[in-house]
Amino acid sequence: MKSSQKRLASHRFGLAAEKIAAFYLRAKGYRILAERYRNFGGEIDILARRGKTVVAVEVKARKNLDSCMDSITSDKQQRIIRATNGLLSGHGKVAGLDDLHSCNIRFDVIFLAPWRLPLHIQDAWRL
Repeated sequence: MKSSQKRLASHRFGLAAEKIAAFYLRAKGYRILAERYRNFGGEIDILARRGKTVVAVEVKARKNLDSCMDSITSDKQQRIIRATNGLLSGHGKVAGLDDLHSCNIRFDVIFLAPWRLPLHIQDAWRL
């Protein structure tokens, strides 16, 4: 398989994983506010809300769960934090976040691997 074909297959795998994660979160009672939210600071795979908690969710899909866990680097965390800070500072409006400053912000991770249930780690890291 050519490298461009591998990249395309990997991209499609990642998009499918994000859709599965969003479905999983909805089933757990979260409202999905945005998928693939981007601003000058970075990208948040899924922006969700449940009650007064707004959750920035990073989705990682790999062949096994062990390699998923190794894929969340501190650089990746910082990019998500920058994107969240951009959202908090008013760069890029999202429906359902009119009262953002009165909400709690949390960073979660959902790991996906074939033939495994999603692994949802709440409060995976803090600012």
